[in-house]
Formats: sequence, C-alpha cells, structure tokens
Amino acid sequence: MSIPIVNSIASWFLKKRFHQIELFLKYPNEVQNELLMNLIQFAKDTEIGKTHDFASIKNYKTFAERVPIKNYDGWQDVIERSRNGENNIFWPTPIKWFAKSSGTTRAKSKFIPVSEESLEDCHYAASKDLLCMYLNNNEDSQLFRGKSLRLGGSKQLYKENGTVFGDLSAILIDNMPFWAEFSSTPSNKVSLMSDWEYKMQAIVDETRHENVTSLAGVPSWMLVLLNHVLETTGKKNLHEVWPNLEVYFHGGVSFTPYTDQYKNILPDSGFKYYEIYNASEGFFAIQDQNNSKDLLLMLDYGIFYEFIPMDIYATSEEKAIPLSDVELHKNYAVIITTNAGLWRYKIGDTVRFTSLNPYRIRVSGRTKHHINVFGEELIIENAEDALKTVCNATHSEIVDYTAAPIFMEGKEKGAHEWLIEFKTPPTDIHYFSELLDRTLKTLNSDYEAKRYNNITLNQPKVNIARKNLFYDWLKQNNKLGGQHKIPRLSNTREYIDELLVLNLQYV
Repeated sequence: MSIPIVNSIASWFLKKRFHQIELFLKYPNEVQNELLMNLIQFAKDTEIGKTHDFASIKNYKTFAERVPIKNYDGWQDVIERSRNGENNIFWPTPIKWFAKSSGTTRAKSKFIPVSEESLEDCHYAASKDLLCMYLNNNEDSQLFRGKSLRLGGSKQLYKENGTVFGDLSAILIDNMPFWAEFSSTPSNKVSLMSDWEYKMQAIVDETRHENVTSLAGVPSWMLVLLNHVLETTGKKNLHEVWPNLEVYFHGGVSFTPYTDQYKNILPDSGFKYYEIYNASEGFFAIQDQNNSKDLLLMLDYGIFYEFIPMDIYATSEEKAIPLSDVELHKNYAVIITTNAGLWRYKIGDTVRFTSLNPYRIRVSGRTKHHINVFGEELIIENAEDALKTVCNATHSEIVDYTAAPIFMEGKEKGAHEWLIEFKTPPTDIHYFSELLDRTLKTLNSDYEAKRYNNITLNQPKVNIARKNLFYDWLKQNNKLGGQHKIPRLSNTREYIDELLVLNLQYV
C-alpha cells in the first residue's frame, strides 16, 4: 500500500473520529451516563446483574447504592471461576483472555478479564485515537512513511481451561489487526519472545535497518533497548540510526526520571513525546496536545468513571463521586466500571484534574505506597511480607525502613536502594540482600520480570541505618507524632537522600 493512500485513509479516519470525540468533549457527563446505562442493560442477565437487579436500575444513584466497590481481592474468586471456563458471571459474552499483571496480598499475580468488546472498543480504539490526535497536532508528520518500533511484554500467551492469559501487550499483539502489524516492527514472532536477552538482540537485528518513525513502549524497558541499539550500531544517537524518527509514545511509569537520558540519545529539539495512561483494566487517557503533561480522559471507550477523594479514602466516610462532581487539583482514587465486566473496581491509581472543560488529568500516584519507576509495581504488601520472611530466616529484627529507586545512568541499570534500621541486625547483610531479592521475586511477578538476568534492574542495595535515624529524621522535619509515618516506598529519592545524609551524622 503506497504512502499517499495510507495518509488519505488516516486523514479520513481522523475527521470521522474527531466528530465522535467532539461529542464527549461537549457532553461529557451525558456520554458517561448513557454509557453506564448501556453497560448495565447489556449485563442484566449475568450472575452479577441478577444479584444486583440490574434490570431495574435507571440511574447512577441506584447503581451506586446497589453495587459495592471492590479491589482485586473482592473480584478474585469470580475471576478464577471465569478462568476455569464459566461464562455469564460478570459479563454476557465469553471472556477468552486474561491480562496477567502484578499481584495483591492474596495472590502473586492478578488476572484481569479482557473481553472482545474491551479489546476492540477500548484498547484498539485508543491506539487509533492516539495516532489521530498526534496527526491532528502535527500536519506535516511523516509517521506513515515508516514503521513504529513497539516494545511489549516479554511473556508468551498460555492456554488454560479454554482461556488464554499473559501480558496485555502479548494479547494485543496476538489479536492485532493487519493494518497495525503492517506498520509495526519487530515482527509478531520476535515481539512475543519470552527470553529478554535473545529478544533484545533480535529486535535490534530486525529494526536497525528499518525506517523507524516512532517508538512505543514503557520508558525503562525502551531505554535499555535503545542503548543496546547504539551499542550494536556504534552510533552516537538514535537519529543517526533512524533519521526520520519523530515521536515516542510512552506510558506505564513516570517519564520524569528518564527525561535527560532520552534527550541525550534523541538530541533533536523537534523530537516529540506523547504520553498515554493505560493498564490491563483498560485505556483511560491520552495526551492530546504537543508539549503537554496533561492527558485527555477518554469517555467513550466503554469505561464508566467514578472517583474517591483521597482525603476520605479508606475511611468510614469513603464515598465515590461521578465525573460531574470532581474538582480541580484534588487527588482522587480511580474507580472503573468496564466493558469487560469489572463493576466499580478500584484500580489503585490516583489522579488529579488539571482541567474540567475538557476533562484532563495527570496521574498522581497510587493509593498505596509503591515503587513503579521501572514497571515493577512493588507495593507495600510485597515489601512487608518479604522483610518478615527474610527477618525470620536471618534471625534479625527491623525497627524502620524506607526504599527508593536507583535511577538508570547512561548504560547502567536501575535498582532499588533500601535503608533499614535494625534492632537485631543480620550477621551477613549481603545474604540478607540476596534473600530479600529472591523473596520479592516470589511475591511479585512484575518485579521478577524486571530482575530477570539483570535486564532492567540490578540486585537491590541494602544500607544499614544507624540507631534512631528515622526518629531523628522525623524530629528534624517536625513530624514526631502518631499521624506521621516513615515513607516506606517512594518513586523518588527525595526521602532516602535526606536520610542517607543524616545517617552519616550523629545527632
């Protein structure tokens, strides 16, 4: 297919889709309410639909009163039934795919249902919209003169009881329409390789001579690949490898820690970055403006949104509100109802609104302590369970601790740095560190994947804190008292760097 024809098709689709986007931009709350009623009507004869009498629900108020808000733990049992081949439990059409992602307190991994409707009307629709918005803002783009280098997950798909599970990216690639595969590199065969070391070199070998015009993937993983490209080719920057490269579509983890490193390998001042906000549960928001950190909340992907203000989250006053009631610059936990049968589901993310007309957001964090700089999604439950196991094994006892990322520098991999104050220290801190690493791998599949053969993460670094370090830090920051807590896990080094400096002082 010639480039002019491809550009003409893209232009036609762009105009058609923007008419639909303009509808939810103009009538956002009406679009959301209609979407909710359609989801309820469609699922009224499912097991959950009958339990909550979906057939008689006529408005959001009744829906909110009848259907409880749950996290994955509350959904795990019915999801397992669905994975074992039962149908019509929470969604009327058969669920064939389950996206495997990081775990909870009850399980090492989560298995998020992916329906045919969510695949087509959410994930793939968003991919097309992302291109539409980029092309609308950059009319001189030559995107379709080349290919997009996509970097997905490392795991293959696995069949079990008539259903399939694996990384969401593997599910998307496996079901990808022909037009997307035509414009992408590497091939599906390489993209679905499970061994990252072989896969990395295979991607380089297959793409280095292609006319790559865009990149798509998680910043931490992509940085590892791109450094490998430069090392293999001997080039100084990526523009020497792919002279027509013009944009990087990224998401999954915060881009801020990687900004300078990407500018070093992509020095062209005209190079563009476009952020997305998606997860196994759905595709939520897209950067719709050049040089902006704000993301447009997409309201017609089969996802109904609710929000819990973080100042009442996990309290007796906790209550969700619809999109129409949100306020600017306030942190909210995100609750979703989806066209894959997740009803009032806590995804664990927090956002704040930067605009209410249209609704634009920024992802502000997680509802729990976490480290997710490299896509490892290490949560507080993982850390607490691992430390308990390691302390039992090494006959040690912890007073306090904190952990933060060691960011990638040049070609050096990232890692986690721990600062631990012991009441009873282990006899061998190096063994303690190794055992902590191994235990975290058993608790969190995403951490395990990032640590595989040190591809993205090196072994964690564990420092021993002096006596009363954390007490002194709280006192120094005027935070002594029951309501102030040590930040256990953080996505930045703000706290740990302060503590490491204080650790050298004897107060």
